[in-house]
Amino acid sequence: MLARAATAAIDLPPFASSAMDGYAIRAADAPGRLPVVASAAAGRPADKPLAPGEAMAIATGGVVPDGADAVVPLEAVVVTDNTIAIGLDVVIGANVRPQGSDVRAGDAVVPAGARLGAAHLGALAAAGIAVLECGRSPHVRVLTTGTELRRPGEALGPGEIYESNGTMLEAVLAAAGAQVEVLPPVADDHAAHHAAIRAGLEADILVTSGGVSVGAHDLVRLVERELGVEEVFWGVAMRPGKPLSFATRGTTLVFGLPGNPVSSLVGAMLFVRPALLALQGASEPGPPWAGGTIATTVRRAPTRDELLRARSSVTDSGVALTPVEGQESHMIARAATADALVHVPRGEGELVAGRSVRYLRLD
Repeated sequence: MLARAATAAIDLPPFASSAMDGYAIRAADAPGRLPVVASAAAGRPADKPLAPGEAMAIATGGVVPDGADAVVPLEAVVVTDNTIAIGLDVVIGANVRPQGSDVRAGDAVVPAGARLGAAHLGALAAAGIAVLECGRSPHVRVLTTGTELRRPGEALGPGEIYESNGTMLEAVLAAAGAQVEVLPPVADDHAAHHAAIRAGLEADILVTSGGVSVGAHDLVRLVERELGVEEVFWGVAMRPGKPLSFATRGTTLVFGLPGNPVSSLVGAMLFVRPALLALQGASEPGPPWAGGTIATTVRRAPTRDELLRARSSVTDSGVALTPVEGQESHMIARAATADALVHVPRGEGELVAGRSVRYLRLD
């Protein structure tokens, strides 16, 4: 993420150049027959200016010689020996890329807060920018909790399940630019929680999964208070993901996500990912909502916004979003068939098919 706007070191193009293979001329000399007196290849400009009544062969990207004000493409001339015949009028500036027409030296090429992609990097290199000032990648530690958790591939005992949230959260957060460290799962034991959370608080961001509700074995918030973590809020009016917490200790941000996999995923997308982007200096860190239409009628929840897993399809009228079957917060396998989260605002009644909705892409 770019922390400071990057400004061009040079004009781009740095000189007037030809937009195509052809002949540099003075526009006033066309139509007519002109001798070809020299050539200008890319990287090897002509060593003399163009006089009135002369033409110069030029390659795409070649320096337009002094005295020339237009370029005639190869297909618009008839070549005889070392002479070209031009049958049409030519306007000044035809097929010439003026110096600085893309960007001027000192102008911003990429603004602060931009997440650098291939096009940005190409533009920065072309503008002669060798060094960039970027936001630091935040260090995130992810801690999953629950005595029942086992690593994938291990044999499961009675009541045990495979731990999946750590892998899922690592993928979401790494894609947002974080350096992610997944800590070993911690059992529902006070001393074990204390040691694991204390280690997690050494990062820029600690993300826990599970143990943030109000059950007898939900120890995360209790242990965090003992370690000096100050809770900002607990509980959000959304489904899935209601028992979500946010807290701080010093400069460390602490997110407590529910243990149900889909709840954990939704919380990471809506809360943790924007925080990561903001720490890196993103100009628009908030969730990147897009617009579409709901393909089937869905019932609204009266007191909580809902995030429905859905499959998107492109139609003549835009993006249509079809909720997948199985919207319970533990159904992560069903969620894997979706590529979007559809926002259904709280309210009475139904959201009828064809209504406009906002959605987040999951891929």
